[in-house]
Amino acid sequence: MLPLTEDAVRASFVNASRKEVADLSLPVRFDSLDWDSIDLLGWRDKKIGRRAYAVVPLDGRVVGVLLKQADALPRSRAQCSWCRDTRLPNDVVFFGARKAGAAGRAGDALGTLVCSDFQCSANVRARPPIAYVGFDVEAARAERIETLRARSAGFVHEVLATE
Repeated sequence: MLPLTEDAVRASFVNASRKEVADLSLPVRFDSLDWDSIDLLGWRDKKIGRRAYAVVPLDGRVVGVLLKQADALPRSRAQCSWCRDTRLPNDVVFFGARKAGAAGRAGDALGTLVCSDFQCSANVRARPPIAYVGFDVEAARAERIETLRARSAGFVHEVLATE
């Protein structure tokens, strides 16, 4: 992911009010993020309980989405919809997001199951287990990274969809 400034992050949000954008707190150590090792910027707001944010590259720009964690946790161990890791070292929670524009103002929303602290980029870069003799670990890792990028971008496309 290309490095972002605070202004670029704040300007990227498509489903948040000006007040919500002004109130957001950036991730801890934002100035020292290793941008080469992340595919999306996701974080929980330390000041506002169940609020989270995801900034995702999409068609040559970045799009920010404000998310709210559901009150209830999944009843059983869930799989993250973005990284699809089956050996998760972390919890997965349900996040809802208002749609962008008039649809969101009218109450339209959608949701997804995502790693609770947005560890998806680290999960897809972890060494996958060797499935068989001759298994190409690096190709599998590259495929998982591309899948994460496509699935997170797909969610953002749905937030932006007007129909």
